[in-house]
Amino acid sequence: MEDAKDEEEKNEDDVTFESLGLVEELCSACKRMGYKAPTSIQRETIPLALTGKDIIGLAQTGSGKTAAFALPVLNDLITTKPTPKGTFAVVIAPTRELVFQIHEQFAALGSEIGLRSVAIAGGIDMVSQAVALAKRPHVIVASPGRLVDHLEHTKGFSLRSARYLILDEADRLLNMDFEKEINKVISVLPRDRRSYLFSATMTSKVRKLQRASLADPAKVEVSDKYSTVDTLVQNYIFLPAKHKDCYLAFLLNEFAGNSTIVFCDTQNECQRLALVLRKLGFEAICIHGGMTQPKRLGALHKFKAKERNILIATDVAARGLDIPSVDLVVNYDIPMHGKDYVHRVGRTARAGRAGRAISLVSQYDVELYQKVEQLIGKKLDEYKAESSIVLMLQERISEAQRLAAFEMREFTSSKRGKRMSSMEGEANNADHHRGSKPKPKRRRR
Repeated sequence: MEDAKDEEEKNEDDVTFESLGLVEELCSACKRMGYKAPTSIQRETIPLALTGKDIIGLAQTGSGKTAAFALPVLNDLITTKPTPKGTFAVVIAPTRELVFQIHEQFAALGSEIGLRSVAIAGGIDMVSQAVALAKRPHVIVASPGRLVDHLEHTKGFSLRSARYLILDEADRLLNMDFEKEINKVISVLPRDRRSYLFSATMTSKVRKLQRASLADPAKVEVSDKYSTVDTLVQNYIFLPAKHKDCYLAFLLNEFAGNSTIVFCDTQNECQRLALVLRKLGFEAICIHGGMTQPKRLGALHKFKAKERNILIATDVAARGLDIPSVDLVVNYDIPMHGKDYVHRVGRTARAGRAGRAISLVSQYDVELYQKVEQLIGKKLDEYKAESSIVLMLQERISEAQRLAAFEMREFTSSKRGKRMSSMEGEANNADHHRGSKPKPKRRRR
């Protein structure tokens, strides 16, 4: 039995991007990007895709799914003569960050062949996106809502020439209620296209989408359940909820200098934690869905470039984002759904590297935490933190919390004031256009 396993591992070691059938330009691009050998999902997917099959790919986070679908598409683009003009492939992803990341990977892999790729997502001016689409890029990577906006409102834009449709993180696309938008996109694509559907799990909604968009697909499954990689060390700390900030600060001191993502459940908590940590001297930035797209991308860039080493995030950063150098993931809040835990901790220990994940479990989180252990099929070890040492930070924490709360109130009041001023301005403009004089203000007594 062991001999058979050793033989299998040896065969896997012999697999290269060249042996999968990719053209020379793409093999050199893989080497330039530091891809030493194909991952499991790439080994299984690429040969099937090169034969022209539709693909269903099921794989855990951090498995190399993007290259698994990007490389066959680019290989076909290079080998098709004459070179196709206009949109060749459409990729749909659930979040703005994932859209930009996939776009960057396509651009990097296709840099030697003059690939034109464009990212289309909300939060960015539609006019500039329309200009980019008018240049007829080979690859469009888009969020479903904004892609439908352009199909309905951008003159001259269509997907009639597209030969590929790729749905990434399909289970999340459907959980976020994008089914209507996806069906609209499918309805305007050519029938003789090729389709790839990649998902973490095969839910009933994904099966329904598969039947609507794929023809006789080949199924590739490299993980049949939610699991975490062997190089990831996972721990928990059981603590009183009122001292959660204190334990977080203690951990960040313990792992000072490490690249860390702290996950919490709400935008408000995300913003508050970033303020508290900055008051304590930590280089923390935050990212959540309430921020403008330029600010979200700016925060992500600073973290990737190691200008900041602590990122406080909601689940907007939990799936798909490839940040290679994350050393530690802290679950400040235990997620409601166990699978979100897997995606969160998947931000570290990627591509064979080591990493650590620590979950802060309060008296209110025990049931959720037990569901996580049940899902991943293992009992986690406790991270030893002496409470008497941790609580020595409490005085500084309380002061930082007070200052952060004050800034949060100031920020909220400022936003409310701007909103009221904007509404008053609109009302006065409306009165002016109607020819009526604005009502005089009452004098306060």
